[in-house]
Amino acid sequence: MTQRIESDYLVTGAGGMGMAFVDEILTQTDATVTIVDRKHRPGGHWNDAYPHVRLHQPSACYGVNSTPLGKERVDEVGLNKGCYELASGSEVVAYFDTVMRDRFLPSGRVTFLPATDYKGDRRAVSRSCGTEYEFAVKKIVDATYLNVTVPSQRPPKFGVEGGAVAVPPNELPRALTPGQHFVIVGSGKTGIDACLFLLTMGVPVERITWIMPNDAWLFDRFTVNLGRKFTDICIATQIGVLNEALAATSVDDYFQRLLAAGHVMAFDPAVKPTRWRCATVTPMELEQIRKIKNVVRMGHVESVAPGVIRLEKGVHRVPESSVFIDCAADGLTKVPAKKVFDGTHITLQSVRMCQQVYSAGFIANVEINVPGEARKNELCRPVPHPYLARDYLRCAIQNSENMLTWLTEPAVVKWINESRIDLFSPYLYFDDPQCAAGIEAMCGLIKQAVPKLQQLLEDDELIAA
Repeated sequence: MTQRIESDYLVTGAGGMGMAFVDEILTQTDATVTIVDRKHRPGGHWNDAYPHVRLHQPSACYGVNSTPLGKERVDEVGLNKGCYELASGSEVVAYFDTVMRDRFLPSGRVTFLPATDYKGDRRAVSRSCGTEYEFAVKKIVDATYLNVTVPSQRPPKFGVEGGAVAVPPNELPRALTPGQHFVIVGSGKTGIDACLFLLTMGVPVERITWIMPNDAWLFDRFTVNLGRKFTDICIATQIGVLNEALAATSVDDYFQRLLAAGHVMAFDPAVKPTRWRCATVTPMELEQIRKIKNVVRMGHVESVAPGVIRLEKGVHRVPESSVFIDCAADGLTKVPAKKVFDGTHITLQSVRMCQQVYSAGFIANVEINVPGEARKNELCRPVPHPYLARDYLRCAIQNSENMLTWLTEPAVVKWINESRIDLFSPYLYFDDPQCAAGIEAMCGLIKQAVPKLQQLLEDDELIAA
């Protein structure tokens, strides 16, 4: 039996992006929405994340616009001291569940189908009872395109032989036993979180081996904090980043200038990072992970066995009882950019570097308030997730061009000014002379820096060829 459901929008995916989009629809329109998600509750990949996970950006600007997350307080203790609080994974899951139960469903305008697989062509099937659904809708919103993946959602990509124990970081708390040796596989945000967890739990650094296929550049979290307290720091950082671009003679020189000026950080200043994955750390967190000296840079892991790791560039030995912690999932999958607005379909993507949930709310505001598909797409040019270090320049170029375009659209400027989830909304307080001067300076620098960044990229690609 097929059940027919009518609504204005069909949103596939109840993760952060889907929730942020729907929240704007509820706030600004009287439209109806059907949400389909294969998981049993909203929250997307947060439902499968490791227990020690936290946001890498302030809680106060994450989630849906209508509902605050956290208490907008600055941490007074711990490795994040001095920065705005970072919600734990369990807090994020509870937050999205609360938004669904206390805001979306009571509105009477949202139908939520959990544990349901969307099959395409406006059809879905319940995973619990087999009910088939057919949707009569005006628009379909794909909130799954970026395909966020965490380690617990798939087996390790490397071979596991001879009874070796290889588990996702979800198992770390249960693996804590005296004398246990840990091998952390992966050097992105998940790997950093795993190392910080072990160190915080008191595991001696000599019992941690860190497989680091590639070093990555890191953001200093203090430079991406929100609010008036950090406006001066953020504006100074953004202006500094643009000025360094104008002075740089190559991509490598640009990153060295950013490093010297404190705009980016590196795990080991003696090792040139080749990746950019948008991870943020505080100086105290960086100090902690630098204590780990058993760092293996021999490429990606091909297979593990008790006491043996086979990598692209050779074999490395560890204690036979080592537990291998798989932190190598691609949480920021790089997918091709596509039109956000395409007829009756809306494909949610980042329109600001590594700000997926914010971008979904932004796109919803454009959908509601800006007429014409061409103009909508002009305002919502995707910024694909970075992977290589040089991708940071590509993202910076698109970020900059997007910002200049946004400032030409009153509905966008108004939304950014009022948005809880915009990291940089203090920039656009035009009635504040200091902020207005900062905006004017940045816009002037952007117009100079974008051509220079493009030239640096072109020169780098010629060298690579």
